[in-house]
Amino acid sequence: MDLATFVERSEGTWRSMRSGHSLAFQQFEEVLSQIKIERLSPADPQVVELLESTSQDPGLIQSPFQMEWSAESDWEPDDPSEVSSGSCVLVPVPADPSSGSLLRSVGYAEAEQAISTYRFLSDGTFVLSTKYGQSIAEERIWFVSEHVRCRSSVLRTSEGSGVLQTSFASEVRRLSL
Repeated sequence: MDLATFVERSEGTWRSMRSGHSLAFQQFEEVLSQIKIERLSPADPQVVELLESTSQDPGLIQSPFQMEWSAESDWEPDDPSEVSSGSCVLVPVPADPSSGSLLRSVGYAEAEQAISTYRFLSDGTFVLSTKYGQSIAEERIWFVSEHVRCRSSVLRTSEGSGVLQTSFASEVRRLSL
């Protein structure tokens, strides 16, 4: 798999069921989400702004996209029906056909701009690693079929020695009729 194919296969609206285990808080969480992924033009103002903030050469980017989500979690202590939502602009910068960097306007584990590294395994699994100030996140995404994909994540301490949180999600593309 290459980056353009991965982004193309990811486009659309997905219904996600995620189970997470916070080892730090000894909590188990179930999250139902709707995730929308759409490609962006390299000239999109959000892409240009992210590139300018990281001093990245616009000529090196490939297949920028945006991800929007809304999620309901059973771990909201004040209001279990509360819906969290957000969006993120992601700009891949390939180093070679199977690896590179991913500029993120908002990170996965911490709500800050981040630069991740990505690589594809021989079976097509997309592996994304992000180092934050207090943690390291590794996400894996793989396609089971054209309209079903899985995602797992492990959040470790900044030294990488302790596991803080794990999660697994199955995602099904919503098909329009």
